[in-house]
Amino acid sequence: MDMGQFKRHRRLRQSAGMRAIVRETHLRPEDFIYPLFIVEGENQKNEVASMPGVFQLSLDLLKEEIEEIVALGIKAVILFGVPNEKDECGTGAYDHHGIVQEATREIKKHQPELLVVADTCLCEYTDHGHCGIIENGEVLNDPSLELLVKTAISQAEAGADIIAPSNMMDGFVAAIRKGLDEAGFEHIPIMSYAVKYSSAFYGPFRDAANSAPQFGDRKTYQMDPANRMEALREAESDMEEGADFLIVKPALSYLDIIRDVKNHYNAPIVAYNVSGEYSLIKAAALNGWIDEKAIALEKLTSIKRAGADLIITYFAKDAARWLKESN
Repeated sequence: MDMGQFKRHRRLRQSAGMRAIVRETHLRPEDFIYPLFIVEGENQKNEVASMPGVFQLSLDLLKEEIEEIVALGIKAVILFGVPNEKDECGTGAYDHHGIVQEATREIKKHQPELLVVADTCLCEYTDHGHCGIIENGEVLNDPSLELLVKTAISQAEAGADIIAPSNMMDGFVAAIRKGLDEAGFEHIPIMSYAVKYSSAFYGPFRDAANSAPQFGDRKTYQMDPANRMEALREAESDMEEGADFLIVKPALSYLDIIRDVKNHYNAPIVAYNVSGEYSLIKAAALNGWIDEKAIALEKLTSIKRAGADLIITYFAKDAARWLKESN
């Protein structure tokens, strides 16, 4: 064989140093957004049974938690509220003293530079577990928008840096943008759950947030996992309506969608590495079947390589530690 007839690609893989200088995709702690589940009461640190290492925390324990997050170099958290009381209209979502609003104030009191992303939805606060107003078993779109606007404004008033509406109602970005602007919050960006699939990977989250639907499912407003082009239509609408970030959720089974959205839209792309994706790795690691660190970092790298600028992930703290250890 003529040795000049093929490329020697292995030349660039010969040592750790060589691999490092040609590496195309890099993970950093500032790429991560860490989810926090906030509960009412005091001295509450309840591990979520289906999400090892993830806890529901009460307000009095937030200070210690966010100090650890900041020390690890993580720049942002996303807040989910777990209220004691729920009702038909999810009034706790837009209560001035709601759990997310109070958590935001607590974080800003101790770590004002830590970015607070407020999940803007009703499902954690409604007794039926759906993301809007129900009438005759149907989730109503336009009346739900009014409550989502009230929720976004109350979160901004509490000090949230970014509003992240996750409800998948039609027109939710336009409505919230208009509401925020009229309330004097033109400077607050919207991180839209633009592409949110109706996924089986959300199960453990619903344990953490106590937000499982009490009847039916969310397939009439979340997207069919079989659809690709629909994702671009959803993202395009949200960009036209004023979204500043676009979220694709879930991440691992939708890497093609992350790349599609990245290729089409000039906005920061956020991938939500969801609870089921996290729990599968945790369960396998606890059984000794896999190398948790290697698998988790490879997965997060694949999400970044697919086009995500930021990753919402329950692995944020672990990954930040692992990355510091390797430097």
